[in-house]
Amino acid sequence: MTKAFNSSDKKDLVIQYSVKHEQKIDCGGAYIKLLPGGDKFEATKFGGDTPYAVMFGPDICGQNKRTHVIFHYDKKDNNLLIKKDVGTETDQLSHLYTLVLRPDNTFEVFVDNKSVRSGKLDDEFDFLPAKEIKDPDQSKPEDWVDVKQIADPDDVKPEGYDDIPEEIPDPDATKPDDWDDEDDGEWEAPMMDNPDYKGPWSPKMIPNPDYKGPWVHPMIPNPEYSYDENMYAVCKDGCTHVGFELWQVKSGTIFDDIIITDSLEEAQKFAEETFFKKKEAEKEMFDEVQKKRREEEKAAMADEDTDFDMEDMDMMGDEF
Repeated sequence: MTKAFNSSDKKDLVIQYSVKHEQKIDCGGAYIKLLPGGDKFEATKFGGDTPYAVMFGPDICGQNKRTHVIFHYDKKDNNLLIKKDVGTETDQLSHLYTLVLRPDNTFEVFVDNKSVRSGKLDDEFDFLPAKEIKDPDQSKPEDWVDVKQIADPDDVKPEGYDDIPEEIPDPDATKPDDWDDEDDGEWEAPMMDNPDYKGPWSPKMIPNPDYKGPWVHPMIPNPEYSYDENMYAVCKDGCTHVGFELWQVKSGTIFDDIIITDSLEEAQKFAEETFFKKKEAEKEMFDEVQKKRREEEKAAMADEDTDFDMEDMDMMGDEF
């Protein structure tokens, strides 16, 4: 970077770049990472395990299609992933991804300059412990009844219920005319399900008069909870480099229009001068290429059909 970004300046952090998956990506990521390190940063050793302040960008694999938003949080010494996925674009055209991190502990994500997600850091990420916890001094009373139904004490099993067999001989079956008792043995009718058999007996259930409903554990304020005014400070020691982490089944992703700044207005102006200046022309060119490809495929299929018809004619000639 031409200039380090330091969170202590209490300015917005804006990360913006464009991504184009020319290869019609089916599984792969294309993330930009904002990195600390200053003069000590060793670019040749950059990799997946290199510490970073922000990781941002599209991630596509099968049915999972999202835009990663991850912030490093020193207090937990952990990288925090946004709780609810942010959507991403999946076509073969260029798209502009913008992330804004503000010193009021809010953030916003834009795709093609349209806001797709915004919120508070403590709502959308696990920066802070829960405000409330279950009261450790409380437990469900031993006499608490949470069984909704009970067996009817007045319901008794009918006399002879257990004597009813599951199967009975088929009353409509008859011994075959060619059955020989001496050769075939004594004939027995085949068995069939007994329509009177109702299965193992169990008493009917009735509402439990002592039912109190589900027991809810009382909550108390979490003594470990405290709000952190500096959640946004991912670059408290200064961020000086950017890097791209790439893992893809098929290569072919193009990155462009990269800017790291402290002004969303500046980033949007830069996008107008770069990304949006070429967006329409790229779409027209892409549509023209796709149209030409479809025409060529259609012509190729027609040629195959013609060749197939000629082969049929030759075979018919051979027959005669």
